[in-house]
Amino acid sequence: MIVFDLKCGNAHVFEAWFGSSADYDTQLERGLIDCPLCGDGTIVKAAMAPSVPRKGSSGNGKAEGNAPPKVSEPMADLLAAQRRMEAASDYVGEAFAGEARAMHDGDAPVRAIYGEASRDEALALVRDGVAIAPLPFRPLVRSDA
Repeated sequence: MIVFDLKCGNAHVFEAWFGSSADYDTQLERGLIDCPLCGDGTIVKAAMAPSVPRKGSSGNGKAEGNAPPKVSEPMADLLAAQRRMEAASDYVGEAFAGEARAMHDGDAPVRAIYGEASRDEALALVRDGVAIAPLPFRPLVRSDA
């Protein structure tokens, strides 16, 4: 496994693990790497400090029993799930609270939607019995982008 510090087009720096440098290149080419903070897919390698083994580690530069977790596949699976959800839903942007309330009240046809809502709007929807759920990511595709 290899770890890279990556940077998105919005200057967010984050860490990602890959099976090899070639795995990074392949995932980048396939569009499978996005910023976990903003969803931006414009990714480059950020400057990294060299990995220097601590005294007392094995001679191969790796501490015994400290293999990094395999996270690239779960992240790719999450991104694929996000893309499927977005493809099967309508992005309504900042009109989310109004659209969700209209569907709940029977004033609009029921359909899968996603968008943005303020904390107060989300709490009001929940308080009024409107079924909503927060998403663990920012939208990849936005109608206003």
